[in-house]
Amino acid sequence: MKKLLVSALVIFASSAAASAALAQDAEAGKASFNKCLACHAIGEDAKNKVGPELNGLDGRKSGTVPDYNYSDANKNSGITWNEAAFKEYIKDPRAKVPGTKMAFAGIKKEQEVNDLWAFVSQYDKDGKIKAK
Repeated sequence: MKKLLVSALVIFASSAAASAALAQDAEAGKASFNKCLACHAIGEDAKNKVGPELNGLDGRKSGTVPDYNYSDANKNSGITWNEAAFKEYIKDPRAKVPGTKMAFAGIKKEQEVNDLWAFVSQYDKDGKIKAK
């Protein structure tokens, strides 16, 4: 009985650790966003740069930020940004949207992608962090 209990605890602890490893961490995503800062802004004072500002990305149609000159490929991509679309795009932007102006090699590490989504998706369209 003791062996069974210990085995169950080990399995539970292992699965909890694996789940925690895949959990999204907005603070880690903030650090990862430093890779994006040269081209994108987010937050209350965000303005378009080389790329569009990213406030309210979750649920926004691609190519719709006012006063940003999108490529036709991006405007016509049919993407409505959500977690799945973002994660696929950020891994290889040019593969997801051939012809995009985004000259970024992508982020390949799943944990970093998860964390970056946690950071970006917490902002509403006004650049305020959404209430939890």
